[in-house]
Amino acid sequence: MISRLITELVSYGITVGLVAAEDQVYVTNQLLELFDVIDYKPVEISEKRELVEILEDLLDYAWAQGILKENTVTMRDLFDTKIMGKLTPAPSVVRGQFADLYRVDPKLATDFYYKFSQATNYIRKDRIAKDEKWITETEYGRIDITINLSKPEKDPREIAKAGQAKKSGYPSCLLCVENEGYAGHYSHPARQNHRLIPIQLDGEDYFLQYSPYVYYNEHCIILNRDHIPMKINRSTFQKILEFVKLFPHYTAGSNADLPIVGGSILSHDHFQGGGYTFAMARAPYDKTFSLKGYEDLTAGIVKWPMSVIRLQGTEMERLADAAEHILTCWRSYSDEGAFIFHETNGIPHNTITPIARMRDELFELDLVLRNNITTDESPWGVYHPSADLHHIKKENIGLIEVMGLAVLPARLKQEMEVLEDAILNGRDLRADERICKHADWIEGWIGNHELNRANIHGIIQDEISRVFVKVLECSGVYKRTEDGMNAFSRFISSL
Repeated sequence: MISRLITELVSYGITVGLVAAEDQVYVTNQLLELFDVIDYKPVEISEKRELVEILEDLLDYAWAQGILKENTVTMRDLFDTKIMGKLTPAPSVVRGQFADLYRVDPKLATDFYYKFSQATNYIRKDRIAKDEKWITETEYGRIDITINLSKPEKDPREIAKAGQAKKSGYPSCLLCVENEGYAGHYSHPARQNHRLIPIQLDGEDYFLQYSPYVYYNEHCIILNRDHIPMKINRSTFQKILEFVKLFPHYTAGSNADLPIVGGSILSHDHFQGGGYTFAMARAPYDKTFSLKGYEDLTAGIVKWPMSVIRLQGTEMERLADAAEHILTCWRSYSDEGAFIFHETNGIPHNTITPIARMRDELFELDLVLRNNITTDESPWGVYHPSADLHHIKKENIGLIEVMGLAVLPARLKQEMEVLEDAILNGRDLRADERICKHADWIEGWIGNHELNRANIHGIIQDEISRVFVKVLECSGVYKRTEDGMNAFSRFISSL
C-alpha cells in the first residue's frame, strides 16, 4: 500500500510541476525515509486521484504505523504539510521561475505562483470549497458574503496542548519571513510547503505570498521583511500604489493602524491584495470636488455606506502627496456636532484604511475615514456594528469588509440550517438556545415573504446581506443622511 501511495504522490508532483523528472528518485527516497520504508517497489498508477485523497491515505498509514503520534486535526495538518514539503522546490527555484515569467507578463507570474500555492496544498482547495458564498444586489451594488468554513476547528485536547506548549518567539508572528519552510507546532501552523516572492516597495524589502485561507480570488498578502508595527503614512500610500503598478491586474490595500478599526495583525507591517473586483471598486462617485493644491487629480466622495474619498491621477507621487495631506488633516480633525473627536485623553482616534488599484491607465486611491472612539454606551466602538447586529457580525470591520466582502463566522452555517427548519415547521425561535439570538431579526422581516422550502435559504441569505450593509453603515463615520453628508462636506472644506 505505501509503495502505491508514494508512487502516486510523486507522480502527482511531476504532473503539477512541483517535481522535475530528474528529481523523481531523490524525492521518492525522501518520502521513503519519512515513512520509514525499506522495501519499496514502484507501482503502475492507472487512476489519477485528487491530492487530498492521497494525503488522507498517507496520514491513515502513518497513524496505523505509529509514525503519526496523535490522530487529531492539528497533528494531521502538521504531518501532511511535512509530506508536501518533500515535494516543494527550494525558494530560489520558485523565485527564479516567478522572475522569468514576470519579465514576460506580470499576470503570467502570479498565475504560476497561485497555481503553485494550490499544488503544494499551502492553499487547501478542499477546505476553501466548503465556504458558503453568495452575492446580493443592494442600493450600493452587488455585495459579497462568505461564511468562512475553511479553518478547521480544534478539539479540546488540541487547545489544551497548545496552552501547555512551550512558547517560542520564532517566528515572531504568522506573517514573518521565518515561516518559509518552518515545521510548526501545536500553536503555529506548519509551513514547509510555503514559498515567498521578494519585491521592493518604496525602497524597502517586502514579500508577496497568498493567504492560505483565500477569502476571494488570489487573495494575497504583502509583508515587510522586518517584524515592525503597521503604520498608515505617506509611505503606505506610495507602497500600495507601487504594488498595483508592479501588478496592474491586482488591487492592494491596508488595514487601519489603530485597534478596533484595524481588524488585522497590527504588530507586523503588511498589506492585502488580489485579483478580485470588490463592490466598493464598482461604486461610482457620489460627487466630486477640487482639492486645493491638487487640482490635477480627480477627487470625490464615493457612493458607499462607509465614508470614502477617492483620488485618481496619472502620477503615483501626486496621489501619495494628496493622500498624506488628507490623512494629516484627518488625524487632527474634530467636529463635536458630528461626534468626531481626533483624540480623547491623549489617545488618537482618527486614521484611514487605504485601497489602491489601476483603472483605465489611471492610479486610483480610495481613502476610507476611520475613527475608533468608544463610549460607555458603545464599548465596542461608536463606529462599529451596533449591538442589534452582533448576532450576525460583531468582529472588527477590517479591510476586506470595508471593500464590500463580508467574512462571517462559521457558526452561521449551522444556525441558518436550524433557522430554516424552525421557520418552516413553525417552531418557537426563542425556545432554541442555538438561534434565539436571531428571533428579533427574523420577526422584523418574516412577514414580507411567502416562505417555502424552495426559497427560504436564498431569502435568509439576502436578509443577512442587508444586515451586512447596516454593519458597513454603522462603521461609516459620516452617515448617508442630510446631516451626515453636511458634516462630511465640512471636513472636505477643511482640506
